[in-house]
Amino acid sequence: MIAILVTNRRPEKMQDLNVTITPAADKFVRRMLRFDGAPGCGLRLSVAPGGCSGLSAEFSVAEKPASGETVHETNGLKFFLGAESRVLLQGVTMDFVETPTSAGFKFHDPKNVSSCGSHSAPSLDVAHGHEH
Repeated sequence: MIAILVTNRRPEKMQDLNVTITPAADKFVRRMLRFDGAPGCGLRLSVAPGGCSGLSAEFSVAEKPASGETVHETNGLKFFLGAESRVLLQGVTMDFVETPTSAGFKFHDPKNVSSCGSHSAPSLDVAHGHEH
């Protein structure tokens, strides 16, 4: 496990994965873990190819990693990631965006070019649909 700091001032990177986690994403994950999990829980994040940004994702609060997942800690937060997710998240910025009509993670992947319009920064919105 590698400990990476995330501050409220600027986005920080999970150096082992080259994943940037914004302060908004950090805050959302903390809320998820506080309200949906017991002490020591983590966020299971499963990323797969698909969607306009080239990625689709699912997430849930889990007590421990599943078989084949590794634990990545950042500023006291645990993320449980499978092999495919670790590869796909390389170089990606993980943000959380809330609008009047939706809320969810947004992944910005500079490696992918959007095929769903003329977006200069491809991204994926993931609705707040976690398991209890």
